[in-house]
Amino acid sequence: MTAAGRPRGVVRRWLRRGAVGLVVLLAVAAGAITWHVRAKLPQRTGELTLAGLNAPVQVRYDEWGVPHIEARNEDDLYRALGYLHAQDRLFQMEMLRRLARGELAEILGPRLLETDRLFRTLGIRERADQLAAAGGALNAQPAAAQALRAYLEGVNQYQATRPAPLEFEILGIPKRPFSAADTLSIAGYLAYSFAAAFRTEPALTAIRDQLGPDYLRIFELDWKPGGELQAGLPSSPSSLSAPRGLAMSTLPTLARLAAASERASALAGLPQFEGSNAWVVAGSRTASGKPLLAGDPHIAYSAPAVWWEAHLKTPSFELYGHHLALNPMALLGHNERFGWSLTMFQNDDIDLIAEKLNPANPNEVWLANPADAADPAGGRWVALTSRQEIIKVKGQPDQVLTLRRSPHGPIINDAVPGDRGERPIAMWWAFLETDNPVLQAFYQLGRADTLPKAREAASLIHAPGLNIVWANAGGDIAWWAAARLPIRPDGVNPSFLLDGSTHEADKLGFRPFSDNPQEENPARGYIVSANFQPESRVPVPGYYNLGERGRRLDGLLNQGRRWDLTNSQALQLDVQTDYGPRVLRPLIPLLRLAASGEEQSLVEALARWNGAYRSDGLAPVLFQQFLTELLRATMKDELGDLQFDNLRRTRALDHALPRLVADSEAPWWDNRATPQRETQAEIVRQAWKAAVAHLQRSVDPDSNQWRWAGVHTLTHEHPLGKQAPLDRLFNVGPFPVPGGHEVPNNFAQRGGDAPWTVAYGPSTRRLIDFALPQEALGINPVGQSGVWPDRHYSDQAEMLAQGRYRRAWLSDGDIQTHSQGRLVLKP
Repeated sequence: MTAAGRPRGVVRRWLRRGAVGLVVLLAVAAGAITWHVRAKLPQRTGELTLAGLNAPVQVRYDEWGVPHIEARNEDDLYRALGYLHAQDRLFQMEMLRRLARGELAEILGPRLLETDRLFRTLGIRERADQLAAAGGALNAQPAAAQALRAYLEGVNQYQATRPAPLEFEILGIPKRPFSAADTLSIAGYLAYSFAAAFRTEPALTAIRDQLGPDYLRIFELDWKPGGELQAGLPSSPSSLSAPRGLAMSTLPTLARLAAASERASALAGLPQFEGSNAWVVAGSRTASGKPLLAGDPHIAYSAPAVWWEAHLKTPSFELYGHHLALNPMALLGHNERFGWSLTMFQNDDIDLIAEKLNPANPNEVWLANPADAADPAGGRWVALTSRQEIIKVKGQPDQVLTLRRSPHGPIINDAVPGDRGERPIAMWWAFLETDNPVLQAFYQLGRADTLPKAREAASLIHAPGLNIVWANAGGDIAWWAAARLPIRPDGVNPSFLLDGSTHEADKLGFRPFSDNPQEENPARGYIVSANFQPESRVPVPGYYNLGERGRRLDGLLNQGRRWDLTNSQALQLDVQTDYGPRVLRPLIPLLRLAASGEEQSLVEALARWNGAYRSDGLAPVLFQQFLTELLRATMKDELGDLQFDNLRRTRALDHALPRLVADSEAPWWDNRATPQRETQAEIVRQAWKAAVAHLQRSVDPDSNQWRWAGVHTLTHEHPLGKQAPLDRLFNVGPFPVPGGHEVPNNFAQRGGDAPWTVAYGPSTRRLIDFALPQEALGINPVGQSGVWPDRHYSDQAEMLAQGRYRRAWLSDGDIQTHSQGRLVLKP
């Protein structure tokens, strides 16, 4: 070998050794990462020590990761429940308490400061602290309070003894104990997530005060005494002539707050409650002769999903329940004797109130005398109270927030820096004005095997408003609209901002629970609840969903068939209502004139459409894009970008659309941005051409390829999945899904352009026949575990998209057969 060859050989040997070394280092690093990640996975076999237990607790995990927990007493049961819940969902618990208490900016940085300011201003944190304090209302709920204490001890033991979740490390989240105030804060967030007032009241007030009653006429603001399912009944007059100009300068601020609220849940990856289906059929209408209960609450999708399932058992108590983060009480549950589901009542329990400032003292507002005072027309100036809170911001100095309060509630302008408001807007909210023993309510509901027990439990729910749909194996079925309903002065329409200087904003007390809409064992043999305005003896203002979904379910339930678990699945998976055809009916002649020759077949597809959102459907693709363009062409010029986007997120727009298309003279048809006055036909033509062009550009040039499954998909997004490459790790999906907005299988997309991402839908589908309650069916949208890459992180996601179910094991024999892990928690 030459001298020149030797160095080359040495170099090659060193390169080979270096390559081998690099491979070894990479393998060691990969192994270390794998070990590090696996150390964070839930433990489902073996033994663990849990301080505070009085006796060992047996836990059997089934094939879906659901724990079946058997304890000798309730203290041990709830302590074990907290530990096991934290194993799967500790990061979700952390994020949810931070959102509710206004503490997200501390870990996510200044982009969440606006969100934190909003939630501090709402007063959730302050009210939760009051309820949890010594002498607070939580102490008047002894059974629930004791269960919560044991549960939180279990959560905190897990956090203190086990490695932090991967998300804690990525975001630098410090560990700190969870408290009762955290749980009550989350209850406040969930109550707020139902409230449509922040979006709807400013938008409707802007239309009334800026555009006038002619523009407002298309919005259904009337109370229907017989409820949404009964057509043709007289309505009370709307308050279209309410005082104008209450807070024109504050409307942009309120629109900003509504937008901030939307961004909050999206950025935090936390669910908002949106709607729901539930029905119960008496034994006289079922194949088994026993009641059948069905429910699918509609909640925004995320990873992990909102519900965590657990089967709890002691010698005197048993319940298979669905739990929210940091809550020991199941909000959905059943056993062999009874069960219940939930829908959102949609009652209006928030009023936005424009206060009148004292010109001589900007810290005082006018308060009218009580209506029964000697001088009811008089009043007095009352000082605003104030307090300061500190918001920690990652990478920036702490922010000091001064929060004011009037006699009507917190001043929400204070959420926006520098906006003191010419007329500050106060918020009256039932959550802040009631003791709201909601934990006790669900503690009792989990033990309510008779009508009187269930009715009593429902009466304890003050906020948010919930429909409790309940049945027992003895044959009883019932529904209660659970909420404390405020008594407002006659003639007040809380769909608008109210005038705080008059009696408009007064609350004359709360109605007794017996006034709430409710039914027990009705003669028709079934009850359906789908967020529509219910029949009621007294007006209950609210932001109710369209009646079409409820009417569809009601019509199918009333067909005379005998209901069982099989045909009940088909009902939950139904994808049709007549809303789309109702909107299109007056427009089809105009569309035929607007369409070119080659587009006529598309118009005829709409004309033939029965309103079904099937995966292979062409008409739903056309309808949704045309609807987007039509609303944009009719309303955006009057409302502006921000107010238009907020209005699109309200139920008010769903109700308004059929009235708009049926009124060719409505002022909305004119485009204010042009000098000429447009007609309905011209706007319809413009929207149609824009819809076709968008679909050709964004979906496929060939309209034969336009199919609903190709443009309508579901992705479960994790808070860390909003940025690449973490989206590939933590997000689950996308899955093509049928269904859509306001059909029973309510895979609902937000308004906007194709393609569409599903925003919310069935958060579980449950079916329980009380002849065989141990064969109940259910599903989790993603999986039990919130810990990536656990095998139960996403093992049910495809099943949900395909409309499949799994069993919720209840009997000892089934649990033993399907057990895939046994864990013993020892004192």
